[in-house]
Amino acid sequence: MVDLLSLQKYFILSHLGEGHRAVDFTMGNGHDTEFLSKTVGPGGQVTAFDIQPKALESTAKNLREWGCPENWRLICDSHHNAINYIDGKIKAGMFNLGYMPGSGNKALTTMRETTLPAVENALTLLDRDAILMVAVYPGHPEGALEGEELQKYFATLSRYKLCIAKFQMVNSPTSPYFIIAETK
Repeated sequence: MVDLLSLQKYFILSHLGEGHRAVDFTMGNGHDTEFLSKTVGPGGQVTAFDIQPKALESTAKNLREWGCPENWRLICDSHHNAINYIDGKIKAGMFNLGYMPGSGNKALTTMRETTLPAVENALTLLDRDAILMVAVYPGHPEGALEGEELQKYFATLSRYKLCIAKFQMVNSPTSPYFIIAETK
């Protein structure tokens, strides 16, 4: 069976390597931040965002326990403000939409009002041969609406500048899926 997490990492690793810069736009507990940190190594840089102070505390603790290099910066702010903190181009960006796993608060989720501007801004940060990964969770109402809005937006972008693909289980419409945007 297809493992979506492994597939996401496969696509990211085709663009991201030692010494690169990456952004985790939706930090949560730091699993994507860990992956990015270990991938770019000590010479790279990872910036991660979340609006919940609990996410920063959890992620910082986890990154230290997981043996990540000290190449990360955690910011307590919305992903739609990330462009104010990132100076220069990035090779990879990751969005894992929805709510923070294990938080016990499924009502606090990413929202269309900030996700679309965040994705638009993230695309402007991408370097050549870079990737933006957006994981969508349509199993809850806001997640379904976020996914619909993002797909409409991505469909308007030039295929001569970006290669955009969607990966979803066809026979499971409420399962998570992801969209990638790769620069040419």
